[in-house]
Amino acid sequence: MRMGRILVIGGYGGFGARLTRRLLAAGHEVLVGGRSADKAAAFCAGLDRAEPVVADRDQGIGLVMARHRPDLVIDAAGPFQGSGYIVPQACVAMGIPYLDLADARDFVCGIGALDQQARASRVAIISGASSVPALSGAIVRRLAADLSQVDSIAMALSASNRASAGKSIADAMLSYIGQPVRLWRGKRWETVHGWQELRRESMLVAGTGLAGRLVGIADVPDHAIVPDALPGRPAVTFRAGTELDFQMASLWLLSWPVRWGWLRSLLSWRRALMALYRASARLGGDRSGMTITLKGRSGDAGIERRWTIVATNGEGPEIPTLAAEILAGRILAGHATPGARHAWYELEPEDFELLFAKLAVRHETVERALSPPLYARVMAGRFERLPQAVRALHDVHGDDGAAGEGTVERGSNPLARIAGWLVRFPPSGTYPLHVSFAERDGVETWTRHFGKHRFRSTLSQRGARITERFGPLRFAFALPSDDQGLAMVITRWSAFHLPLPRFLAPRIEAREWQDNAGRFRFLVAIRAPLIGMIVRYTGWLMPVWE
Repeated sequence: MRMGRILVIGGYGGFGARLTRRLLAAGHEVLVGGRSADKAAAFCAGLDRAEPVVADRDQGIGLVMARHRPDLVIDAAGPFQGSGYIVPQACVAMGIPYLDLADARDFVCGIGALDQQARASRVAIISGASSVPALSGAIVRRLAADLSQVDSIAMALSASNRASAGKSIADAMLSYIGQPVRLWRGKRWETVHGWQELRRESMLVAGTGLAGRLVGIADVPDHAIVPDALPGRPAVTFRAGTELDFQMASLWLLSWPVRWGWLRSLLSWRRALMALYRASARLGGDRSGMTITLKGRSGDAGIERRWTIVATNGEGPEIPTLAAEILAGRILAGHATPGARHAWYELEPEDFELLFAKLAVRHETVERALSPPLYARVMAGRFERLPQAVRALHDVHGDDGAAGEGTVERGSNPLARIAGWLVRFPPSGTYPLHVSFAERDGVETWTRHFGKHRFRSTLSQRGARITERFGPLRFAFALPSDDQGLAMVITRWSAFHLPLPRFLAPRIEAREWQDNAGRFRFLVAIRAPLIGMIVRYTGWLMPVWE
C-alpha cells in the first residue's frame, strides 16, 4: 500500500482523533486539521508524522490545501446536516481525492452532483465512509445477495454511554430529533419523526451482548439509498440510541415539542443537554452494538438474516472510522475509480475483517426460516384454496402495501360518531386508499389511509382465530372460507384484556373476495346494539408491485 500525506479535517475531534491514529499506525503522514491551533498542536505532541494545521472547512480551506498539497483530504469534522460542499468542491478543483465520515442523508446522497467534475479531474470523491452507509451497505448487500425479493430491512445502533459525544455528534443528533423523516414503508413514502417510534432492540452475538437497548428513528442515507438498490423495494428503518433509558426517554419527550412546531429544533438546547450528558457520563458501561435484520424470499420461502456486531472496552467508536481507513489505502494506491458518489457500494464485509480482528468486537450472521404469513398459519390448508388476489394481499413478510379505492359510510347516532372518532374511522366519502402492512414476530399492523385519514389495527394469532386490536379493544374472529373468499365472524371480544358479554358485542360483517377484474375486494360493516351503524367501508385493493 502506498503511503500518503493526508489532511484530516477535525483530526483531533471524537472520530477524527481515532481515524488519525489509525492512519498514523498504517504509516501515513497526517496533517491534523481543525479550527484551533492549540488543540491541534496538543493532540500532535509526541505523535510521529503528525503535523498540526489550522483548517476551517467553512473558511479558507482551499488556501490550506494549496499550501500543504495533501494526497488525500478526509473530512471528519461534522456535523454534515445542512452542510455545503465547499471541501469536496475545492478537492475537485485542485485534483485532490476526498473522503468524509458523513452520515447526513441529504449531504451523502447529494454528493453525486459533483460526479461529472470529479471524473473530469480524475479524482475519487466519496461520501459516507463510516458505519452508514459504507459498512451498512456492505452488510446489507451480502445479506440480500441470493434472495429473489427483499421485503424489509431494520437497522439499529446503540452507543455506549462512555463513548465520546462531542459537539458535532450532538449537533447531528439534535438536528433531526422531532423533525420529519421520510421512510419507504408499505410500498410508498411516508413521514415519521426523528427519535420517535421507540422500541427495544437486543444486539446479541452467540447469545450475549446488549439486551433490550432503547432505539428511536434516526435519519441516515440508507433510507434513501436502499429501496432502489434491492429487488422488491424493501422498507428500510434505521434506529439509533444512547445506552441509558432515561436519556432516551428524555430526548423522546423533547421530540414532541419539535414535532408540534413549538420548538424549531433542539440545537438551541445543546449546551444544557450536553451538561446533563456530562453529569451522567460515569453511568453505564463500555459496550456498543449494531444490528441489521433483513427479511426476504428465496422463491416462495421466507427468510430472515440478521447481522450483529458488539464492541466492548469502549472500542465501539472505532468502527465508524474503519471504512475511511480502508478507502484511504485504496485511493492512495490508485485503486479508486474517479467520480463523486456515496460509499454504499464501495466495500465488502471481508474488507473489514482484518480491522475487526484487531478490536474488541464480535460479530455474527444468523439465518432462520420465517413462519408462513399470519392468515396462512391460522387457516392452514384452506389458505391455498382462496382466490389468488386474497392470498396475495395476506402474503406479508416484514412489509408490504396495497393501493386502490374505498368508500366510507359513517353512522349518524351521536354515540356512533363518538365510537368512530375513538377508532379514527374517516368521514363518509370515497377516497384513494392505501394500506400498509408491517409484520414483526408474526404480528401484523395494518395502517389504512383513506386519503389523508388514517386508522390502524394490529392482528395476531390466537389458536385457530385472528385477534384484531383497536387500542384497548380486542376482537377474536373465526375465518370461514371457500374458493370464493373468506369472512370474519366475531367469536369474542374484550377491553383491556377483560372479557366482555357477547350480547353487547358489535355486529360485524366482514368479507374478502376477488372480483372479475382480479382485484381484492372487501366489505366491513360494524353495527352496535342500541346505536345502529357505526361504520361501513368497502372498496378494492391491488398489491403495489415495485
